[in-house]
Amino acid sequence: MTSLLAGKTALVTGSSRGIGRAVAQRLAAEGATVVVTARSFEPSASVRGGAASALPGTISETIELIERAGGKALGIAADLENAELRERLVDEVVDQTGALDILVNNAGFADYSVVEKMSLETFDRTVEHYLRTPFVLTRAAVPHMRKRGAGWIVNIGSVTGVAPVRPYREYNKTSGDVVYASCKAALHRFTQGVAAELLDDDIAVNCVGPSTAIRTPGASQLIPDAFPTEPVEYLAETVLAMCHRPAAERTGLVAFSLHYPWSQQLAVHSLDGATVLPPLEPPVTANPNILPAGM
Repeated sequence: MTSLLAGKTALVTGSSRGIGRAVAQRLAAEGATVVVTARSFEPSASVRGGAASALPGTISETIELIERAGGKALGIAADLENAELRERLVDEVVDQTGALDILVNNAGFADYSVVEKMSLETFDRTVEHYLRTPFVLTRAAVPHMRKRGAGWIVNIGSVTGVAPVRPYREYNKTSGDVVYASCKAALHRFTQGVAAELLDDDIAVNCVGPSTAIRTPGASQLIPDAFPTEPVEYLAETVLAMCHRPAAERTGLVAFSLHYPWSQQLAVHSLDGATVLPPLEPPVTANPNILPAGM
């Protein structure tokens, strides 16, 4: 482990599993005290189309992984669909740790459906998770970061938020990702706009998404078997790259997790920071509208 983030406190939402867990582990490996959050301390169910299915992963398991690797972490249960808990989360982090330096807006809800068949409830929940929640947590975090003299906010975006390539693939015609993708595109623009607002406060705001897709417990059923995927370590490393440079040097980027490390010759480590992984070039099937150094 190194100490790139020594003395820093990071809040990573939705970090009981998947991308959030990987990001929490990587930030902790660089010395940050990480606050791990999810809906509850018990295994939680994912509800899609009115049906609930249990998913693996808990707050305590993520904390155990971090501590076993020598890092520091604590857990706070917060259902981010509960407006009261959502509004309180940042203050609770500061009450328990004394500060907040890094906010990673990762928690989400995805339930794909073509627009004609999508329920209004699914539409509203998607907007709630990918626009309202990052807005609320960002708004709450800014005063605390301003007091610290600097801060870093990273939103987890998506390649689906980049305009699809013509002629449209069969995936674009049938996947039902339009509302999810539209919210991610809005999150990309939110990132770039808030970066401008907070530049003079030395609060960096960036967005990181997979260049292809990552098979997490929550997303695997939405990813076709033949769809190209990538290891989560490359996304976690890209998030880390957005969490330590001053805003004047790196803010307002929408970066993708195979493109950015490759274009910047960024060494990618295992989640515990102990091993350097081989460089991976973005696949030829990646969306050509992605700019390698970030959009």
